[in-house]
Amino acid sequence: MANTTFSGPILAGTIKNTTGTTLGSDVKNTGQVVMCQSQAVTQADGTTNIVIPANSQIVAIELSVDVIWDGAASTAGIGWTGDATALTAAAAVAGGTLGIISATAGADATRVNNWADVGTTDRRILLTNTNTGAGEGFLTVRYVQNNNLS
Repeated sequence: MANTTFSGPILAGTIKNTTGTTLGSDVKNTGQVVMCQSQAVTQADGTTNIVIPANSQIVAIELSVDVIWDGAASTAGIGWTGDATALTAAAAVAGGTLGIISATAGADATRVNNWADVGTTDRRILLTNTNTGAGEGFLTVRYVQNNNLS
């Protein structure tokens, strides 16, 4: 199957600009398409090939664990090159159980703001494991391209 590449962001909807007050007729109803990137990861991984475009808003990060993280600690943190805890606290993602583990920014304003807008440069995602082990899974990052919330 062929792939099509867009420079983005992609908008969907039938009314691009608001010119009045009647819903369905002249009130903007376009929204940006949510994008995602996924990569197979292991507990020994760090740098991923997931690169989030500048000014994007991250809306979800999930670690799908199909082989349990093991060893002295079964946790990881998620950040980007230059800041390993930009998106979660260190050891905030529990890879010690099978299933889909949702990552969050936690109660930290800096990380919340990093999710809202990754900044003015592209960001390569890091998965920083507490220790190496036999764990395997898939890391998925969902984002709205060039939402530019800050």
